[in-house]
Amino acid sequence: MERIELDFPAARSTQGRALAGVVASGDLEVLLEASATARTRVQVTTSVDGMGHLWRAVLDRVLGDGAHPAVTLEINDFGATPGVVQMRILQAFEALEHAHG
Repeated sequence: MERIELDFPAARSTQGRALAGVVASGDLEVLLEASATARTRVQVTTSVDGMGHLWRAVLDRVLGDGAHPAVTLEINDFGATPGVVQMRILQAFEALEHAHG
């Protein structure tokens, strides 16, 4: 198990919580909670050791532009592909938007 913590700029505040995915073979869950800061903090717990550089690259692609709301993301991974990671994060943001849009 590896734990990775990353930090990204965020564009605006928001409210609420959201969940996307499940922790199961080859998948991951994303727990999202609004943050009072102007940053997005990400905590990844993964079953695949030594992949911090890949996580940084994927999360830079999804969150690096800072156009998303300020949140804390908790990601629990069980060997998901980069495409699944991106999809689950976007699903969590969409669920948050629909709940508080």
